[in-house]
Amino acid sequence: MRVMNEQMVVLVTGGSGMVGQAIKKVSEEENHPNEKWIFLSSKDADLRDPEETRAIMRKYNPTHVVHLAAMVGGVYKLIRLNCDFFTYNFRINDNVLDSCKELGVKKVVSCLSTCVFPDKTTYPIDETMIYNGPPHDSTLGYSYAKRMILVMNKAYKMQYGCNFTSVIPTNVYGPHDNFNLEDGQVLPGLIHKGYLAKHKNIPFTVYGSGTPRRQFMYSVDLAKLIMWSLREYEEIDPVILSVDEEDEVSIKEVAEMVSEAFDLQDGVHYDTSKTDGQLKKTASNAKLRKLLPDFKFTPLRQGIKETVDWLEANYENARV
Repeated sequence: MRVMNEQMVVLVTGGSGMVGQAIKKVSEEENHPNEKWIFLSSKDADLRDPEETRAIMRKYNPTHVVHLAAMVGGVYKLIRLNCDFFTYNFRINDNVLDSCKELGVKKVVSCLSTCVFPDKTTYPIDETMIYNGPPHDSTLGYSYAKRMILVMNKAYKMQYGCNFTSVIPTNVYGPHDNFNLEDGQVLPGLIHKGYLAKHKNIPFTVYGSGTPRRQFMYSVDLAKLIMWSLREYEEIDPVILSVDEEDEVSIKEVAEMVSEAFDLQDGVHYDTSKTDGQLKKTASNAKLRKLLPDFKFTPLRQGIKETVDWLEANYENARV
């Protein structure tokens, strides 16, 4: 556990994205006097470039880093740009962790994804199962780039004594998400489609059958858990940040919640000519629950409604 009067200068890479903005919101609400939070965006530096990465890190000289920056996207973008997802993300991760080592950063928390887990596996998945097989082909490049963070964290600890760790969130959604229909992930894509159905009379159509199941977590909940991991979590091995297994829902159920939040009258249509992607990724949060047994997650229906309301109020400036 950190010393409470220790001054923390926390640099958040990818700070303009959904999770970064959620952390900013929570940090401003908490207003800890011994914490200074700095949020970077891609406009501040190209983290694929080692010199730009070193320069921005030296400029702010953080004591702690939350590493969120990544090339991200939904299943269709992942399939289309598999090689780019690997090379870009590996370069970003390598540059950030190397700069943190050079500056003597006290702790780094990197954000992974359940895509790192094997495609062929038993459920629920937990932190011990990551290397039990290859990930799903649709996420190959992104998944292996994220897996390499785990390797680097251990290697930096073994050789240099660095306190670099990681968290593995399940599907995240919320205000400031990427709602782009081509490149966004499933829930923000559904919310954007719901918006278009309400305001443009475009049929609310779900790609695939709606049968895949996912655990969705509100961005503000993830922000609180990442901040906890930065302050309190002391292991190098990762921890899954997820809602409980019984909170897993089908894409069909989520689509119906989105339709309800927009008060759509025409129902939900399914384009079964489109791929479903991975059908199941059920994750166990037993490790998290052992450490934080009383953490309360935002109910999915409530989080969707709050995200829908945010998009309605901010559509002109949202990532659509």
